[in-house]
Amino acid sequence: MGFFIPILFAAFVLPSSVVAQSNSSLVYNVLDYGAVGDGYNDDTNAFKHAWEAACTSSPDSSSSAPTMQIPSNTSFFIQPVIFRGPCRSPIINVEISGELLAPVNPTDWRCIGGYCGMWIHFKSLRGLRLYGGGRIHGRGEKWWQKLALEISDSDDVQITSLNFKDNPKMHLVLNNLRSVSVSTIHIDAPADSKNTDGIHVTGSTDVSIDSCKISTGDDCVSIVNGSANVRVTNIFCGPGHGISIGSLGKHGAEDKVENIYVSDVVFRNTENGARIKSWQGGKGYARNIIYERIMLQDADNPIIIDQFYCDHEKCKTQESAVQIHDITFRQVIGTSKNKVAVKLDCSETVPCNNIILNDIYILSSEDQSTTTSDCKNAHGTIQGRMVPNPSCLTQV
Repeated sequence: MGFFIPILFAAFVLPSSVVAQSNSSLVYNVLDYGAVGDGYNDDTNAFKHAWEAACTSSPDSSSSAPTMQIPSNTSFFIQPVIFRGPCRSPIINVEISGELLAPVNPTDWRCIGGYCGMWIHFKSLRGLRLYGGGRIHGRGEKWWQKLALEISDSDDVQITSLNFKDNPKMHLVLNNLRSVSVSTIHIDAPADSKNTDGIHVTGSTDVSIDSCKISTGDDCVSIVNGSANVRVTNIFCGPGHGISIGSLGKHGAEDKVENIYVSDVVFRNTENGARIKSWQGGKGYARNIIYERIMLQDADNPIIIDQFYCDHEKCKTQESAVQIHDITFRQVIGTSKNKVAVKLDCSETVPCNNIILNDIYILSSEDQSTTTSDCKNAHGTIQGRMVPNPSCLTQV
């Protein structure tokens, strides 16, 4: 049958440091602004001052850009902080080569303007570059409740070669961005850490996520309302809840996601693999979505479309639903912990349409026997070899 097996990451070794991309005269080292870097003293104000200096400086040539520098071999304890733009330079670098540490205890967490849900926030920027091989350590073991790093309302963003460890909720949030590149990111949190999505994409367009290793307690990548033209490639996911579109349509919301491409992914010991999830009563659509060249090892739910998603609530049967159509799962191979490896659970009143399954071969993890499918109110076609074989789709 000629399946393509993804070749992913001989080793996830991120560089310990990255050479600053700017003229040395435009480097604003946080140590020069009073940071101690011992992991104990509060360095938040020093970070604010270094950011202000970098953001308000002007480049002296088209080839230089200001850099806020967090040096290697240091650990900086910082409270919640917002790095706000716009900045004078068309490009602003943030070199994170050292370690950033969040407060350990929930009671030590300072709020910003009455809001307590986020740690580090970059906002209203153009040309942001985050890199450096350092580590962002949320120390969230006691709570799992705060967003770690959010970038919002910005254009032309590049994030590369960073490590995230045990952040107290979502690790990296891309919110209302245009033209974003994320690559060689390593995210590490235990399987029992609640709501710790690896990379969360919301309201963002023209997004590329490539060559990342993600181990977490929720979705490795989640893509929600307002997102379009998103490419997710060369990902190792596990443990985690898979790569998910949604959830969408919660509490009657009108949510729209389209033009999503996910390829060359390894799922190992995950709750889900390729997943689309929406709530009853919602509106909008999830359309033009492709998952292909996927390899699974001991996934609970390798392929799942769930229009009856209901997380920690009492949900009533409703007629309206988010429309799910033009969805392709192609060249998906591996093993499933559950006997049901393909689940297409769609609404009777708003069924899933033009669902294409092409070359699927998923066996049982337990004994390598063939798996089964659960298919309701889904319309579409089957192409190539199919294990399992969903009965509600048409062989072509």
